[in-house]
Amino acid sequence: MKLQRAFDSKDLLPDDAKRLGLLLKQSRLFDLPQEIKRSPSGVDRFYYKLTVESDEGVRKLEASEASVPDDMRPLIDWLTRFSRH
Repeated sequence: MKLQRAFDSKDLLPDDAKRLGLLLKQSRLFDLPQEIKRSPSGVDRFYYKLTVESDEGVRKLEASEASVPDDMRPLIDWLTRFSRH
């Protein structure tokens, strides 16, 4: 299954934009390496590729499901749910 969505926070409802900004800050995305080493792959594992453009610049990140840092899980969960709308 491939789930892909691009959006601009300016086009989100104010509460959604605020939540996204908070989750991005809490995830410390800009402090992480561009690729988080993959753990051994398995059946039904997800692999995430994020690209975020902000006032801090452009940040790309790739991570396997098992290697996503705990601080980033709420962001991944929110993006996954939001992308399905």
